Amino acid sequence: MTATSITQPAESVSMRPFFTIWTGQVFSLLGSELVQFALIWWLTTTTGSATVLALGTMMAVLPRIFVSPIAGALVDRWNRRAVMIVADGLSALAVVLLAVLFALDRAQVWHIYALTFIRASAGAFHWPAMQASTTLMVPQKHLARIAGLNQVLYGLAPIVGPPLGALLLGALPIQGVLAVDVGTAMLAIAPLFFVHVPQPERTPATDGAPQGSVFADLREGLRFLRGWPGMLMAMGIAMLVNLFLYPAMSLQPLLATERFGGGALELACLQSAFGVGTVAGGIALGVWGGFKRRTVTALSALALHGISFFVVGLAPTDGFPLAVGAMFLAWFTLAIASGSIIAVFQVTIPPNVQGRVFTLLQSGGGAMAPLGLAITGPLVDALGVRFWFVASGVAIAAIGVGAFFVPALLYIEDRATTAAAPGEGEPAHVGGDTPRVAASAG
Repeated sequence: MTATSITQPAESVSMRPFFTIWTGQVFSLLGSELVQFALIWWLTTTTGSATVLALGTMMAVLPRIFVSPIAGALVDRWNRRAVMIVADGLSALAVVLLAVLFALDRAQVWHIYALTFIRASAGAFHWPAMQASTTLMVPQKHLARIAGLNQVLYGLAPIVGPPLGALLLGALPIQGVLAVDVGTAMLAIAPLFFVHVPQPERTPATDGAPQGSVFADLREGLRFLRGWPGMLMAMGIAMLVNLFLYPAMSLQPLLATERFGGGALELACLQSAFGVGTVAGGIALGVWGGFKRRTVTALSALALHGISFFVVGLAPTDGFPLAVGAMFLAWFTLAIASGSIIAVFQVTIPPNVQGRVFTLLQSGGGAMAPLGLAITGPLVDALGVRFWFVASGVAIAAIGVGAFFVPALLYIEDRATTAAAPGEGEPAHVGGDTPRVAASAG
């Protein structure tokens, strides 16, 4: 097993290379939102089944659980720029194949599932590669602001994507909408051929593990987590949150059609509220920076996120504007929570193992999502879509408030890692004896 040394950028380093790549991701996410909206609407109008929608979401979650851990170990070993190029290219190729099937009128529901699985698997490589690269391209003092900016990025595409998707579906066949995504993927890939992405230096093995063993890398990532009890506790909280969150996200089409009697425009409004809320939350975090203790910011925002979901579920049938407003607040607060905790990860986890740890956190955070999705379809078909939003809101708010009574979760920033990589010694104390804690972002 090889370890890596930690090299962080100087405070005066130019951030132009990072923003060149970041700009390409704006186009890629816009195209992805077009595809996501078009396919969800096709599934909704073709089947009208909550179970079908839940299974579609599950196809996006499974790679996070089973592919992400291996992907993280590989990202820490491979050239991260090449990983991002291949991941984006593979995702675009899958969209091309699906567009051909639609053009031939041969597309079926399982084709949508397959495409979703492939794109999610590619994302399992792209996301940790980009996050770990950010740590080595952005000075530490700017990481919190970049985390907020990333929330803006993740929200910009949903602002424009759903309304544009609804407009394009009225003017183009679905394969035409898919073709737009291929073009935006090319715009994201092109800058990666010209921008240098730093790599951590690898040093000789220190524990006798076989050189080049991916599974040895993975074991050390797991050992790193086992030595951080607070992080495991936070992963448990993330698993509980995701048990409710993922199904709620997959049910938005039925919320628009069944609860409020709407159509594509109403669904676009709900999804645009996600985008506007995410952008606003990201901007707020970037300007405000949160409370002095970032975990207080994250947990407070999480509790408000749950309350917002509760309001969405209680909105009457003629209260669609209220539902849209509550959906905006839900994603506004989640953007603040996610940005805050990701910034904590980036300053406390050594860059040389961030690929592994980020994906293990992602895998653990998503592990409960399939269970939630599996029970959601039959439960919602029996009790109605509003039930899940009410139950989700109560549960998430209770988790956010209850976490304030767990000292390890509050004091994560009182203890941070130095340059010690897994197998090279224990993390050093920065302040106090409070265990370090992190929560999975996804």
